[in-house]
Amino acid sequence: MNNVETERKFLVDKEKWALLNKPAGTAYIQGYLSIDEEKVVRVRVAGDKGFLTIKGKSDTLSHPEYEYAIPVEDAGNLLRLFTSSRIEKTRTRIPAGNYVWEVDEFHGENEGLLMAEIELEKPEDIFEKPDWLGTEVTGDKRYYNSYLSLKPFGAWQ
Repeated sequence: MNNVETERKFLVDKEKWALLNKPAGTAYIQGYLSIDEEKVVRVRVAGDKGFLTIKGKSDTLSHPEYEYAIPVEDAGNLLRLFTSSRIEKTRTRIPAGNYVWEVDEFHGENEGLLMAEIELEKPEDIFEKPDWLGTEVTGDKRYYNSYLSLKPFGAWQ
């Protein structure tokens, strides 16, 4: 299957991240049209681009994923008309060797959460871990964006 995403997720050390010289991030707003055990359907505005994404059930590291570019106006309308909870974040992309780390700084009800993910070719791929990485949270459903849209990080305490 070509449409398989394999990723690992980590919390980020906020102090080390603050000191890092990094590029500007991109604003993201995303919402969910469907969330259940078998699939998630997400709509996203990333900067000036729109996307519709369908993700299948995860086996912790990998899951089927189909993502399609859609007009940003359509994405905005889908968010407004068909989603009740949203995720707002700034994503910064940091190249590292053959990979790119995507670091998400969450806003709104998920303020205070800083998380990085790396997409791998295969689950067994080896990669270098930057010193600003913290605890690995791969497979912890609380850190899935779909979960955070329903049970925000700010309400965990």
